[in-house]
Amino acid sequence: MRFRHHALFLALLATAPPALACSRDKAPEVVVGPAPDSFHVAFSTSKGDVVVAVYKAWSPHGADRFYQLVSERFFDDQRFFRVIPQYIAQFGASADPKQNDRWDDAKIPDDPRTQSNMRGTLSFAAEAPNTRSHQLFFNLKDNPKLDPQNFVPIGRVVEGMSVLDALYDDYGDTPKYRLVATLGNEYMNRMFPKMDFIKTARVVGAAPTAATKP
Repeated sequence: MRFRHHALFLALLATAPPALACSRDKAPEVVVGPAPDSFHVAFSTSKGDVVVAVYKAWSPHGADRFYQLVSERFFDDQRFFRVIPQYIAQFGASADPKQNDRWDDAKIPDDPRTQSNMRGTLSFAAEAPNTRSHQLFFNLKDNPKLDPQNFVPIGRVVEGMSVLDALYDDYGDTPKYRLVATLGNEYMNRMFPKMDFIKTARVVGAAPTAATKP
């Protein structure tokens, strides 16, 4: 399946450069989950608040990983480093390069996709089978063309979709993930000062039972 931003979208998921990769002795032992069957995550952002309902039935491994990342406050003070109008808003690059290295080395298995990438759904990014780790994206419109690539939604926005629609998007694909992941917010603040960001992301309680369709 081809779509306009596919090649670059996958390129952004590349792991750390070889020099950094060689400096790591081994992948850390990471305990994934378990997450509740459903839960809400509240994002406080520079544009306002967003609440996401996550359903383990939609993506068991994905829900467990997202729950762990949020619980460790991994997303705090992160930029929406790739916002494409009427497409996606991507995040998940820590200001601490060591954290990006850690999670790059702790990929999770794929889950069967049960939901479509409709507007408001939240999915993990991936570069190939079984490569989901710590980057995610919100679908800003219905993106069924992403479904055959097995981008698997883990939940959906239940409050604050207008906040995501208002994210600054003039930078588009310009920020380079390799620099974001290795230089952190210093690079982002200097080169992309208008970029919106996540202040905090917190689990705030259980979500209602998932509907069949998002």
